[in-house]
Amino acid sequence: MQYIPTHISGLFVVEPRVFQDERGYFFESYSKVKEQEAGKAYNWVQDNESFSERGVLRGLHYQCGEHAQAKLVRVIKGEVQDIVVDLRKDSKTYGDHFAIELSETNKKQLLIPRGFAHGFLVISETAIFSYKCDNYYHKESEGGIAYNCSTLDLPWKVMETYTVSEKDQLLPFFGSHKTL
Repeated sequence: MQYIPTHISGLFVVEPRVFQDERGYFFESYSKVKEQEAGKAYNWVQDNESFSERGVLRGLHYQCGEHAQAKLVRVIKGEVQDIVVDLRKDSKTYGDHFAIELSETNKKQLLIPRGFAHGFLVISETAIFSYKCDNYYHKESEGGIAYNCSTLDLPWKVMETYTVSEKDQLLPFFGSHKTL
């Protein structure tokens, strides 16, 4: 399992080692020991999973203050475009984004530290998306940024239609968002 740094401090692409033969494949999707060997120390407390259809866009979401969450995200079935935005005011990359395609084929994961807004767009017919969190959801601490924020100019793939929840359609633009 490799932890590959991105241009944003603390944000890593995780690539597992996949073993394939005539029976199929096997890989470790998570290893506490390998996480620690890579210098990461997360205490994951909850696993979440969502099912979505093509064009569903979820996000960009985050948790504030003591309820902030780090996440380890991956796709079990299908393919998504995953985008994160650095909301850490003291970061050199504050306001920068990172985009990656995660799929059942490439088996890549994204290790997102606390202080990031996160969202994804389903680009396959359906997708099962899974993620670990190092803190529990707390409704009063939730925040978000509009997926179509012109200030950020996020590189979402062009789709025939986007299916965005009413709640996500009302999220503020970057700069007007709830601070961490």
